Amino acid sequence: MKSIQRRFLAVEKKNPLLSSYLVFYRAIAGQSFTKSSIQKWFNKLVDKNDFSVKQKRCLIRSLTDVSKSIEDTINLLKIER
Repeated sequence: MKSIQRRFLAVEKKNPLLSSYLVFYRAIAGQSFTKSSIQKWFNKLVDKNDFSVKQKRCLIRSLTDVSKSIEDTINLLKIER
């Protein structure tokens, strides 16, 4: 099973100067995590004082798209045609 936390810690170790948001972004990109997993781990791993509640909602929405794999995106585009 993929773990957002495990991936986050690995990215953070390799890139200690990145913000917690950018580390989180890299950890989930293209990994097909669910919105609920992204939301749960975003709240646990990303610095709490960096974003307002409204900003968090928008970010989690866009992070869900970032997490989609390339195959998911291609299939979605095929359906929309």
